[in-house]
Amino acid sequence: MPRRSATTATLPTASWLALDHQLCFALYSTSLAMTKLYKPLLAPLGLTYSQYLVMLALWETDGLGVSDLGERLWLDSGTLTPLLKRLEQQGLVRRERQAGDERRVGIWLTTAGTALQADAVNIPKSIACATQCDLDEISVLTQRLKTLRGHIRQATSA
Repeated sequence: MPRRSATTATLPTASWLALDHQLCFALYSTSLAMTKLYKPLLAPLGLTYSQYLVMLALWETDGLGVSDLGERLWLDSGTLTPLLKRLEQQGLVRRERQAGDERRVGIWLTTAGTALQADAVNIPKSIACATQCDLDEISVLTQRLKTLRGHIRQATSA
C-alpha cells in the first residue's frame, strides 16, 4: 500500500486529477526543463543531450555493445542507431563488429571522443549551480528517482 502524506490524504478524490498533482507531469516537465538547461552547455561540445548521455556511458565504459548501451540508456535500437551514426560522423565514436560474433557491434571512443571528456568535466558543476542543489541533494534526488524507476519497471514488467 503506498504511503499517503497528510496533504494527499485530505484531497478530495477529484483533486487527484489536477495536473499539478500528477507525478507524471512533474517528472515530464522537469525532464523538459533539464534538457533545456543542458542545451547551451552542450552546444560548445557539438552534442545534443541524447548524444551527451551516450558519451557519458562510453566515458564510463568504452567498448560497450550496442544492445548493452541501449539497455544502459533505456533507449531502443531505433533511437540509438541514428545517435551513434551522428556521433560516428562527428568523429567521436567508431562502430566495430565484435570478433567471434558478427551480429554484435561494439561502440568505441575515438581519440577525439576521449578528449571531449575534458571539455565536459565542468557541466555537472554548472547544472548543480543552475539547479541550486548541493552535491548531497543531487545524490539524494538521483537515488530517489532510481528507486522510483525500479518500482515502475517492476510494475510494468509484471
